[in-house]
Formats: sequence, C-alpha cells, structure tokens
Amino acid sequence: MGTTASTQRRTGRPVRRLAGVAVVAALSLVASPGIAAAVPTNPSDAQIDAAQEQTQTAAQQVEAITAALAGAQASVDSAREQSAIALDEFQGKQAEHEAAEVAADAATAAADAAARDLEVARADVAAFARQSYQQGSTSPTLEALTTADGPAQMLERAALLEAAGAHQGDVVVRVTAAEEQARAAEGQAQAALAAAAALEREAADALALAEQYEASARAQAAALAVQQDAVEQQLAQARQSLQGLQAARAEAERFAAEQAAAARAAAARAESERAAAAQRAAAAPAPRATAPAPRGTTQPVQAPVRSVPVGPAAGAGDSSAVETAIAAARRHIGVIYSWGGGSLTGPSMGWGIDAGIVGFDCSGLTRYAYAQAGVAIPRNSRAQYAALPKVSRSDLQRGDLVFWATNTSSPATIHHVAIYLGDDRILEAPQSGSRIRETSMRWGGFIGGARPTA
Repeated sequence: MGTTASTQRRTGRPVRRLAGVAVVAALSLVASPGIAAAVPTNPSDAQIDAAQEQTQTAAQQVEAITAALAGAQASVDSAREQSAIALDEFQGKQAEHEAAEVAADAATAAADAAARDLEVARADVAAFARQSYQQGSTSPTLEALTTADGPAQMLERAALLEAAGAHQGDVVVRVTAAEEQARAAEGQAQAALAAAAALEREAADALALAEQYEASARAQAAALAVQQDAVEQQLAQARQSLQGLQAARAEAERFAAEQAAAARAAAARAESERAAAAQRAAAAPAPRATAPAPRGTTQPVQAPVRSVPVGPAAGAGDSSAVETAIAAARRHIGVIYSWGGGSLTGPSMGWGIDAGIVGFDCSGLTRYAYAQAGVAIPRNSRAQYAALPKVSRSDLQRGDLVFWATNTSSPATIHHVAIYLGDDRILEAPQSGSRIRETSMRWGGFIGGARPTA
C-alpha cells in the first residue's frame, strides 16, 4: 500500500508539471511582447471626461452663437432690404430727374423764343418812334389831311391813316404780349430747372442712404461669417479630440478583451490537457517497483494554438416674348450683381458702393430681358410692379415677374424682383456680391406677380 501511494505520487508529479508548463506557455503568448501586439494606450477617465466637457462647452457656444447669428442675420437681411428699397427710390428719382431735365430744356427753349419775339416787337416800336421824329410830329394825321388836294384825296388819306393807326396799335399790343410771354416762359424754365435740381438732390440723398444700408449689411455679414467660422472650428477641434480619445479607449478595450479571451482559451486547453494526462495515467498499468520510470522523463507537450485578434391674375401673355426674355436673361447667368447696374443693351457700370462693377441688379436684369423681346417696362422694381398687370400666386406663369416686400400689404416696401420660370423656380440677380442664377422660389415676403406680356 505504501509502495503504491509512493508510485502514484511519483507518476502524478510529471502530470502536474505538464499542466503548469502548458499554462505558462499560453500566458507567455498573451504577455510576451515578441509575440503579441503592442498594448494600446487606454486614456484615463479624467481625460475622457475633460474632452467631453470641452466638446459640450464648444457645442453650447455654437448653440449660443447660432441663436445670436440668427438675430444678427435678420438685422443683415433688414439692412439689405432697406438698401434695395433706397436704391429703388434713387432709380425712381433719377428717372424723374431725367424727365425734369427734358422739360427744363423745353422751357428754356420756349423762353429763348419768347425773348426773341420780344426783341422783334421792341424793334417795331423803335421804328415807329423814329418815323414820328423824322416827320417832325408825333401826330402826322392832321398834316396829311390839311395838305390834301381836294376832298377825294382827303378821304383816301384818311383811310390810309386809319389803317396806319391800327398797325401802330397792333405793334404796341404785340410788344405787351411778347413781354408777358417772355416773363411766363422764363418763369416756367426756372421752375423746371429748380424741380430738376431738387429731384437730383433727392436722388443723391436716396443713393447715399442706400449706400449706408448696404455698407452696414456687408459689414455685419462679414463679422457674422468670422464669428461663425471661429466657433465652428473650435467645436470641430473639440469633437476631433474627443473622438480620438474614444477611439483609443475602444481599441484598448478591444485589445484587452482579445487578450483575456486568449488567456481563457489557453487556460482551458491546459486544463483539458491536464485532465487527459490524468486519465491516461489512471488507465495505464501500475509500474513495477523494480523498473521505475527513468527520472526526468516527461510526455511531449502540444503547443497551444495562438488566437488571432479581429478588427472593428393677368392675360395669357405672349409665350414667344416670354421665351425670348428668359433666354436673354439666361445668357448672363454667372454675371456678377452690380448695385444699380444694367441697361437696355446689357450689363453696365454700377452705382455707389458697386461703382466700377459691371453687371445687373435685380430690376436691371428684368428690364433688359424683356427689352430684348420688344417689351418696355420701367427701370426699378416698384415701378415695374405698379405699371404691369398683376398676377396672384395661384395664377403665376412662366415669364411672370415675382416681387418681394418687407411688408406684403405695402408695395412701397418692394425690394426685389425676379423672373418666374415655373415649377417653383426663378431666375434672379440676388444681391451685391452674388451672381445671376437660377434657384428655388422663395415664398416668404412674396407680395405678388406681374405679367409684362399681358
């Protein structure tokens, strides 16, 4: 009995050693830097929390600045609308000034003609005065009658003198009338010139106001763009930092999970090998006492399998004229907006803040387009809306002009016009700094439509 127990203890020692070697070998595969991949750095909870807090702070700043920008953008839009209205006012006053100049020129010409007539009448009076002086009497009638050779000649002279007296009276009347006409014509000319000068001053004031609004709108828009870019960059950087830390943690956790799984698999295989060895030892015949197993003899060890990680309302209109106008406008898609620009023949130099820029503004484009179709419409958007047959939203057709206003119940606040293309599409010169384009119809602020060809 003692011999058998001693034998079992001797035979069991190699089995335990075998299992131990297998576990060590498996664990060495997990931990050995020469076999396993380098352990990725796992960010600390403090680092993750700090990055999350930074991202949340940046997001809150973006949210706050976005709300502020929304209000500021409304201010920019209002300034730009007021700029367009003031520009429209300038264009209207400019047209009135040009008409007043024509009237002033005509009044001046009439005054000049009246002055010439007055000079002629005055010359006739002077001639009559000279004749009276040369005859030695300012009353030649009595002398003519007293020197007549008989009654017949006296009657003849009396008739001639009566006619001469009437002519002299006509001369005096004509001088008086000429003087009155000259004074009236000169007064009309001066009034026309004064009206033209006043309209010119009003146009200049409107242009200055429009420039002020436009400059304000541009400055506000530029400042908003700078602020928005800054906070968006800050948020992008914070998000990138957080995502990098989160990705590093995910990689570290994945690596640790794979290593733990490999260790468990190796331990399970070692346990299985140990159990199998024990079973084989129990089933084998007991060794003879006289022939003990040579000391140091061991069974061959099977190398564990390494785990491979896995990675992660108007008339119908003229369709021909409409297509001609649209085609004319489309030829200028991409042309820059020019504040106050656009003539009947094409792009022209802008006014004020866009002086030196050749292009179209909104109403300059619509007037030009329809001029190419032989349809004359006014220069500015408010005048176009006032002059043309109106069309409701439900009756809009291709080629109609569509108008926007700050107050949709007041045509005096119209600030923009475009050409309707149908299917909720428009062709427009949008605003300063942009280019002529086709885009979607905007219904906010829409005051109505008009049909140039109706």
